[in-house]
Order: sequence, then structure tokens, then C-alpha cells
Amino acid sequence: MSEERADRGVVPARPDTPGSATPSIALPPGASPGLAPPLGETRIGGRRVVWGARTLVMGILNVTPDSFSGDGLLGAGDPVETAVVIARRMVDEGADILDVGGESTRPGHEIVDETTEAGRVLPVIRAVRAALPDVAISIDTTKPIVASAAFAAGASLLNDVWGVRADEPLLRVAADHDVPVVLMHNRVEARYVNVIGEVVADLQRAVEAAVRYGVRWENILVDPGIGFGKTPDQNLAVLEELAALRVLARPIVLGTSRKSTLGRLLDLAPDQRVEATIATTVLGVAAGVDVVRVHDVRPNRRATSVADAIVRGWRPAGWESRPATPRTAR
Repeated sequence: MSEERADRGVVPARPDTPGSATPSIALPPGASPGLAPPLGETRIGGRRVVWGARTLVMGILNVTPDSFSGDGLLGAGDPVETAVVIARRMVDEGADILDVGGESTRPGHEIVDETTEAGRVLPVIRAVRAALPDVAISIDTTKPIVASAAFAAGASLLNDVWGVRADEPLLRVAADHDVPVVLMHNRVEARYVNVIGEVVADLQRAVEAAVRYGVRWENILVDPGIGFGKTPDQNLAVLEELAALRVLARPIVLGTSRKSTLGRLLDLAPDQRVEATIATTVLGVAAGVDVVRVHDVRPNRRATSVADAIVRGWRPAGWESRPATPRTAR
């Protein structure tokens, strides 16, 4: 009997020991411990990111004519030159990553083909890479051909707004180039029984698929997809329970910048939603978010710095020697 129980993974208590513990379960031969490792670190381009040290800020560069927030670079002047100017400003303001996208994801957006999308983003990626050789560049796309060309042009991270579809060709491209990938939650319709549980479950399946298609565990990030396939109330529910995503044991990306849910709450146009975005940024840091994707870099960088100092123990360089009151010019 005891041999049969041991074969099944049950370790019997010693019968001759009074007060022995109840039987426990042993790992089957060859099984992993089943305990998620710590977040660890990820290399994004030439930068080594140690997760948990501080929150990264991802600045948005929309090379589109129809961005929901009105920041699309097409339609006025030279978009490549403008993109470089904005990229320099964002990096000066504290951006760690620049996210370049060539197809709007707003409701009712115009779907563009691979050639059009590549024609928009590749010149910008090349120009930004030349102007800012040390900055990490992300490509926001769902098209394998565009992603592959973007990596060759200088991008070093994939931002997939349909990450839960587990698109094998797109994930294979990320795996072949050994770049990190953001798997974002999305649905065609906002149909849920339990939105929090289903977002986590969908992302868990996406993470497993990414690993299955060759993406390394440490190269996977997750995004709850605020504003994608969710009603305003569902968006707020997900924001309230952001910490639930920590069970996935992967870095969390949060994109709430200027989103319509914030506009509905305050009855404000997209370019007037900075304070609302900052509120979600700070709450996100407190919940364990690792990257915030934003249009307005400077105020969000300042907000993450203070939140990180409180939540994560981050301190700026030269902290001990800084005066309590900044000197003012005379």
C-alpha cells in the first residue's frame, strides 16, 4: 500500500511516530516546482531593466492621422522630423521607452495594410534610433511583417494590443529576435461574467502561449488593456483590482493616458485629462505596475518618482546631499 501511495506522489506518515503529520504531496518526477520566479530583469535593447526598482515611463509616438487623443503626427509638416523633436523632448522629460505606432486603435479607426503601416513607422524608428541611439524603442503593431522590419530598423520591444489572441506568427517574430513583448488584454465585445478573473485568466493563457512559441519568460510583460473591449465601469473595476495581475508574476504595463473613461468621469477633452491620467499612474504604482504608457511624460515621470519613493524605496542620485529647499535664482 505504501509503495502504491508513494508512486502516486503521496508521502505516507511514519506509522510508528506518535502525532505524525498528515500525508503530503510530492512533486512528480521531472515536474517544475510550480512556483513563479521573481520578476527578475529584462534586457530592452541595450538597457538592463531590474523590475521593482522604479517605474518606467513609456512615451507615445503616434504616426497616424486619426489618433483618439489628437496627437497623431501625420497631416502637419514632416512627420519624421516632428517625431524626432517630440522624441528628444520626451527623453529629456524622463521617458525610458518610446512607443511608435502607425495604426490607430481608437474605436472606428481606419484599418491600414502592412505596406502603409510600415511606411509610417519605419522612417520614424530609423530617425529616432539615429538621433537617440541609447533609448529603447517599442513598436506598437499586430502585424508580423511590420514587427520584423521594425526590429531591423532599431526597435527592441513589441507592444501587441491583441496579445490575448496568441498570434503564433507575431510571437515567433518576437522569439526569433529575442525581444520583450507586451501582451495586452483585448476583446471584440465587452462580454464578461467576472471581468477581473477573466482578464487575469486570458492573460495567463497568453503568457503560456508566448512561452510555447519561443518567447523567453523574462521577455514577457502583461497589460490589462484599459479601454480595450471593456465598458467604462469595467475599466474602473480593472483599475481598482490592478494588484490582481501580480499573480501572473510578470511586469505590468498600464496604459490609461487620456482614455475616454477618464473623459467621461470629468467631462473633459483628451488634452485636458492630464491630472486624471496622473491619478491612475500613482494608483497603478501603488498596485505594483512597472511601466506606464503616457502622452504627457514630464508630469507622469514626476508622479512616478514620488510614488516610487514611497512604495518602492527609490531615491534620486545624490539624495543625501540635496538641500531640503531648492535654491532659487537671484
